Amino acid sequence: MFNKVDTKLIGGILLIVGTSIGGGMLALPIATAEAGFTNSLVLMLLCWFIMTACAFLILEVNLWLPANTNIISTSRILLGRWGEGVAWISYLLLFYSVLAAYMAGGGDFLSGLLINLGFKIPNWVAIFLFVAILSYVVYRGIHYVDYVNRGLMFSKFSIYILLVFLIIPSISITKLKDGNIAYLSSGATVMITAFTFANIIPSLRTYFKEDIAKLRKAILVGSLIPLLCYLLWDLSIMGILPREGNHGLISMLHSKHSTSEFVMQLSKALNNPFITFMTKIFTSICLATSFLASGLSLSDFLADGLRTSKRGKGGIIVYSASFLPPLTVVLFYPGAFIGALSYAGIYCAILFILLPSLMAWRGRYRKKPLAQGFRVKGGKPLLLALGVAGLWFISNGVQIALT
Repeated sequence: MFNKVDTKLIGGILLIVGTSIGGGMLALPIATAEAGFTNSLVLMLLCWFIMTACAFLILEVNLWLPANTNIISTSRILLGRWGEGVAWISYLLLFYSVLAAYMAGGGDFLSGLLINLGFKIPNWVAIFLFVAILSYVVYRGIHYVDYVNRGLMFSKFSIYILLVFLIIPSISITKLKDGNIAYLSSGATVMITAFTFANIIPSLRTYFKEDIAKLRKAILVGSLIPLLCYLLWDLSIMGILPREGNHGLISMLHSKHSTSEFVMQLSKALNNPFITFMTKIFTSICLATSFLASGLSLSDFLADGLRTSKRGKGGIIVYSASFLPPLTVVLFYPGAFIGALSYAGIYCAILFILLPSLMAWRGRYRKKPLAQGFRVKGGKPLLLALGVAGLWFISNGVQIALT
């Protein structure tokens, strides 16, 4: 049996895992198809290290300030108004984009589910229902998000293990050796987005009541689980689906319906309708867990940025600002924010690589009285390396988005 503290630790780990393993799970093998499985392993390990190190940096700088402080206040205090402005713009663009995508995908799934049950409703009603149910969970607070997320994560892991178990016997070693290392950087922005979970750290700090030992353990374990899951998933998918051809992974990379085509080709390759059904369920749960984590993070961010409470009148403002803009876009301009997802890796690099490196540097070496307590090892060399990596990911993301 787990005691109360252990159960909370498990919940925190699952929140991190739920944040990382989201709607982009199916995109990874497609985004890295040109490089191939063997070559993309190097990129995956590098991205995991960078994003985990930066997550610990965010924990470090967050602990310098009072509880319930989010990236807005830390950016303003450590970097000034320009840092605050960059954080505002990048954070809102990133999370409004991903929430809009989760709303659209979740609404489509709910609509299809109800049709199978004999109920046909307009797509906009399905989107409203999806948002209403999950936003209510977010409104109830991190404890409710934790409990709902645990149930969803149990289902997600069960289906994931089943899918991998069914796919692995059909893997071709030859397919895993294919690839061109020259295309390694093409999947970089998708990869760092897949390992993005640092946005939930300020919320976890409040949840764990500043228990640094538990926070560090949650971050480390919570980052290792997605790494293992992505490795097995890429191994399974790249080992069974061809890279090239009209219905290969590279073709899906340039398709407007890559996810649905991915599910269809996987079903054909294994000749198993059950896998198609399980993959759809798996995708829907990924959307739900990511929506919960993103909604919770965005609401905490806005409460900090607007300097208001998440209860009473302040709560109405915070949750309206969190969910109404992406909902409006999905309902009236569905292409606008979905198209902006191509820039998600750029926003992630700014928010969760470049800014944490700059804030840690500023706090440690310019505002030394503020930088007390927990410190990430590595000193100036680590901060410089992460800063350079952040700039590279940003420039690489811009080049990819513009092509």
